Amino acid sequence: MNEFQGIYEEMKLHQLKVPSNKISIQIPGAKDILKNAMEYFLGMEGKKLVWLPEYDKVSDWLENNEGRGLFLYGNCGTGKTFMTRYAITAILLKYLRLVVSSFDMVDVNKTPEIVLQKRIICLDDTGTEDISVRYGEKRSIVPEILDATEKYGKLLIMTSNLGAEDLIKKYGNRAFDRILAVTKRIEFNGKSFRD
Repeated sequence: MNEFQGIYEEMKLHQLKVPSNKISIQIPGAKDILKNAMEYFLGMEGKKLVWLPEYDKVSDWLENNEGRGLFLYGNCGTGKTFMTRYAITAILLKYLRLVVSSFDMVDVNKTPEIVLQKRIICLDDTGTEDISVRYGEKRSIVPEILDATEKYGKLLIMTSNLGAEDLIKKYGNRAFDRILAVTKRIEFNGKSFRD
């Protein structure tokens, strides 16, 4: 037995900072479930599913996220937003009763406090937002969300069309390092379905 095993509860009792439990996602058979969800939601728009190799990696994350969030980035029109906004949100609700709070980056700037209160956060189109200016105060919200994710065990799901260099330019090395720490990254290289 480790000599610190019993101290965790006492630390909480004294309102000391303790590591937060990370959100675990483990859904057996996730590939078939993801296909089913994608087919269902695409069918609502009269579209057919074209399975990309990147979707297999998302399935792996759904099988076992190892306590980390998900960051889908790369080419436009490859289903990143659709997958996170509808399929993953529905899967986590159906199989784990987890509620994903999804935000467009414009909404994040308008209501940063609401976003920061959520436990599972989905940010769509990260990198397209401007600096938030409220009552003359300038804030870059994404680094704040990344910090809260790391400190408080939140689960962060992000999409972006920006690569590493552009994200570093936008948010800095520290924020990018946190993206690496708190998410599994999957690059989407396919051709746009919007063509």
